[in-house]
Amino acid sequence: MDIALLILGFLLMLVGILGSFLPVLPGPPISWVGLLLLYLTKAVPDNWWVLAITFVIAITITVLDYVIPAMGTKKFGGSKAGMWGTIIGLIIGLFLPIPGGFIIGAFLGAFVGELSNNIDQKRALKAAFGSFLGFLTGTFMKFVVTLLYAIFYVFIAIKYASELFTFS
Repeated sequence: MDIALLILGFLLMLVGILGSFLPVLPGPPISWVGLLLLYLTKAVPDNWWVLAITFVIAITITVLDYVIPAMGTKKFGGSKAGMWGTIIGLIIGLFLPIPGGFIIGAFLGAFVGELSNNIDQKRALKAAFGSFLGFLTGTFMKFVVTLLYAIFYVFIAIKYASELFTFS
């Protein structure tokens, strides 16, 4: 059972890292569940402090991921249409066969979203930049947290490898 929890936990780490880029997946909470599964194995001793602290971090980053783009959009004079455009552009950009398609898509989506609000191009560009900057900030924070969780996961798994991989 420990091996199954270990594999499932590692897969959740990978999905969490992907979730730091994809707006439909909450990356940090998914990665946290991966950590939880590792600590639920018989080989790794319970450390509820670590789980509690990492849980609070995951929830805080997830909440900030919604607040920061809105702050960036508001600060640069953007609208909800710009934020929606950023998300739609990101999703379209993920499927474009160009390097960095999701970044280009997010920016262009924000710009088109702002233009759909019937504002001039200069103001739309400024608002799109704010929306895009907020999106990048949130994505970077989620990526760093999920990557740190994955590194921590691997470190703990290696530390307890002799107990995890006993086949008796």
